[in-house]
Formats: sequence, C-alpha cells, structure tokens
Amino acid sequence: MSQPRYKNILLKVSGEVLMGDTPFGIDMPTVEAVARDIKQIVDEGVRLSLVIGGGNIFRGMAGAAKGMDRASADYMGMLATVMNALAMQDALERVGVNTRVQSAIPMPTVCEPLIRRRAERHLEKGRVVIFAAGTGNPFFTTDSGAALRAAEMKCDALFKGTSVDGVYTADPKKDAKATRFEKLSYHEVLSRDLKVMDASAISLMRENAIPIVVFSIRERGNLMKVLHGEGVYTTITAD
Repeated sequence: MSQPRYKNILLKVSGEVLMGDTPFGIDMPTVEAVARDIKQIVDEGVRLSLVIGGGNIFRGMAGAAKGMDRASADYMGMLATVMNALAMQDALERVGVNTRVQSAIPMPTVCEPLIRRRAERHLEKGRVVIFAAGTGNPFFTTDSGAALRAAEMKCDALFKGTSVDGVYTADPKKDAKATRFEKLSYHEVLSRDLKVMDASAISLMRENAIPIVVFSIRERGNLMKVLHGEGVYTTITAD
C-alpha cells in the first residue's frame, strides 16, 4: 500500500454513526469497530485528533426547535459529545491506543481541560487527543469545533466520517438521482449551500487551506483506504 497522503489529521465522526443500527444512544460494538479502524492509522504513525458529534444522544438545534432556550439546548448537546468522547476513549484504550480527552467545558473529574499546548504535547507522544464539548460556546456546531481544532493543531486535513460516502447533489437517502462529487472547492460548497458542514466551518478551513475529506466511516477499513487515496470519498479544497 502507498504512503498515507496526510500525516496529521483531525477526524470528525458524526454522533449518529455511534448508534450503529440502534435508534438512539451508543452502540458499543460500533464504537469498538471505529476504534479498531482508528488504531490502524495510528499504528502507521499518523498524528490523530478526534472530534465526535452528539446527535446520537442530544442535538441542540432539535431541542431549541421544541421550545428550549437555544443556549441551554446547545450546552446539553456539548455534554452529549463528552459522553461519546469517554466511550470512544474506553474503546481505543482497550485496543491499545493511548488517548486523552480534553473538554472545552472544564470538568476535571472526568477529563482534562482544553489546553492547546498540552494537546500538542500529547500528539507529539503519539497519543490520540479527543476534543469534546465543541467550541465550548452555544450557537456553534461540532463541525465548527472540529474546524477550529484542526486549525489549532495545524492539521494537514480534516476527515469527516459520516454515514454517506461523500458529498452529493442532494440527500442520496431521499433522492435516488443524487450524484456524488469527486472534488469540490470551498466556494462551491458555500455557493451551492451543500449541507456537508456549516458555513463557518467551511470558511475556517478555507482561510487555513486545510482540505476536507468526506467519506463513510461505517464501512470497515475505509478510513485506512481513504487515507491512502483509495476507496470512495469527496475532497473539498481551494481548487
């Protein structure tokens, strides 16, 4: 197999992926399968940061839509990401990957506070750093949190692992005629209003010239394939 295309990546995993085939919550066999895929690339020497969404437990926007105060709903969503981060940390360490969880909302009983220089040191030592609680502020998504951490950690790329194998013209689960893009520019994503990541996350990646790679993390071994330029995915760059 060829050499990895990137040596320092941030992997954003949608919270819904952790549900597996269940309707809600954390399906540990699925979490363990994702952990084994992550171990494969860590064993190749790839420096990895990780952000996990919280949609499998609680989504702030959904809570706000039902009448909750938006800020309170978003904080609840951030706490959901901490739960997912701890579940992933447990799964990773059981397969032999050293990890640290850092939360943007301080909770020293369960994880480290977010300290950029400490996170950099963990990465230098070969540990996976799981960034939890988004940006620590309401009104921002975990996509924005992932983009922010990718910029802070000077990542070569942001990998977005979802349930879909790339970016499509429409939702392929709802539109059988939807077609997948091989490549897109940041500008095209914004101008077409493609719902791959929120606009602030795309803009931050454009400002820092960090490519976004969108792929399906549900397919076992796909993370390794995409890292080596194989498999099916969509790349978003400045071109």
